[in-house]
Amino acid sequence: MIVGSLRRGSFARKIAQNVLPMFPEGYEARIVEIRDLPLYDFDYDDPEVTDKPVPAEYTAFRETIRSSAGVLFVTPENNRTIPACLKNAVDIGSKPNSDVSWKGLPVGIISHSVGRMGGYSSQKNLRLALSYFDMPTVGQPEAFLPQSPELFAGGDTIVRESTVEFLREYVDRFTRVIQEGGTQAGRGGRGVPR
Repeated sequence: MIVGSLRRGSFARKIAQNVLPMFPEGYEARIVEIRDLPLYDFDYDDPEVTDKPVPAEYTAFRETIRSSAGVLFVTPENNRTIPACLKNAVDIGSKPNSDVSWKGLPVGIISHSVGRMGGYSSQKNLRLALSYFDMPTVGQPEAFLPQSPELFAGGDTIVRESTVEFLREYVDRFTRVIQEGGTQAGRGGRGVPR
């Protein structure tokens, strides 16, 4: 899972932490941190540039994504789009061109906002950013969580049972995409849960 917020107490992180235990037995779900990824700079991946080695954080992130069975994004909406930290992570995983980490990787997206739109714009922008990588995805219904502060009633646990059930169903559908997507070309059979 990738959380599109750096704030420790963010609603996106709380949502992700509530979703983690919803994965079925046999899946090792965890949050992959993006906090310490340096800003993307193509000089790192340009073979013509020899004095700027690829940061170790890039290599570790790319290897983690590449070895995953699927990725579930949980993101807020910032200024009608995805947070800069999340776009940075997408860009880092998109290089080098010869070995794109996202290629063919099953993907799910849960977006939220404190308003009534549930992060609609962020989810659509993230889908657009990922669309080039031929990633099998969860279809309908999409997961938009509006008025996210109300989900928690001041705590860390989602208190609305209908939302909990919806998220369980979303995770179930996502794991089905992983099972089906792992056999598609480009993933090398990595879609098998661990």
